Amino acid sequence: MTFTTEQMRFWSPEVRELEPYVPGEQPKIQNLLKLNTNENPYPPSPKVVEAVQAVLANQADALRLYPDPDATALKQAIANQQHVDIAQVFVGNGSDEVLAHIFKAFFIQKQPILYPDITYSFYPVYSQFFGIETKQIPLNDKFEINVADYQQENGGIIITNPNAPTSIALGLAEIEQVLQANPDQVVVIDEAYVDFGAESAVQLVHRYDNLVVCQTTSKSRSLAGLRVGFAIAQPHLIAALEAVKNSFNSYPIDRFAIAAAVASFEDQAYFVQQCQKVIESRELLVNDLTALGFNILPSKANFIFATHPQHDAGQLAQQLREQGIIVRYFNKPRINQFLRITIGTDEQNQRLVETLKTQTL
Repeated sequence: MTFTTEQMRFWSPEVRELEPYVPGEQPKIQNLLKLNTNENPYPPSPKVVEAVQAVLANQADALRLYPDPDATALKQAIANQQHVDIAQVFVGNGSDEVLAHIFKAFFIQKQPILYPDITYSFYPVYSQFFGIETKQIPLNDKFEINVADYQQENGGIIITNPNAPTSIALGLAEIEQVLQANPDQVVVIDEAYVDFGAESAVQLVHRYDNLVVCQTTSKSRSLAGLRVGFAIAQPHLIAALEAVKNSFNSYPIDRFAIAAAVASFEDQAYFVQQCQKVIESRELLVNDLTALGFNILPSKANFIFATHPQHDAGQLAQQLREQGIIVRYFNKPRINQFLRITIGTDEQNQRLVETLKTQTL
């Protein structure tokens, strides 16, 4: 929708200049195969459903009363699962809100913050929103992060690991190089996809007082519909995030989301099993698409980043869409010949492969 200058006279100057984040499309198409937003193809733990039903059973209080503003039960469940102290855990309404608080708490500095030129596209949005100077660091020709590039003056660093949309992961030794080179700046490792094969930097938190690790329940725990994210860091950094949160929204997580997330973290066996299923399906899909001539970056995420040397990515995305299959296409420099494809079930992945064979390639 477009508005006139007269209508926008009520907008603040900052809002007029904003370029908002554009989320993955959520279309209403019958028999749609949706492989564009990295949602988990499997349901959450059955214990999650039981926990939500238990909250709803107490209707007198479930909706009438405010939830716990500190979400203490959830923080404890995360602390137990991640083997940290509860004072090292911060929770928010999805990892996007947690990231917003991180930008506000740590990145408003005299020096620019650093992040890759190809990465999660919310970072430039938050930078603009909070008036933060940035310097984007180019990935190398293989779309990898070169950690030596982050040994320069900065006001903070944020790295998605595995990176999005490339799906490539750094090892812990490389993350440590960044931390050691920047002892007086906060380094944020955004681990939205870490559970699909990468190493988590949470195990480094006790050694580095400048490290913040951000995760989500949306991907590996199949809770994208409930919006629960969290950060893990030493207590002095968590305190800053709590100060920002309580200056913005004291009750970011509702009772249902708290109960559901607690149940998910307590059912570790189901979590591990579902992650492994996605990993195995990813490897099968990589093999099938490679046989069709695609080049695919090495993935440690629940998606792959694929290009075909003989077919335009934008046209491939459109042709798939016409067959009821949606993948993510980024019409941006350097990556405009790649498709980001979410890992579905084996049956869904096979539908994609067969469609490419018979309708597209």
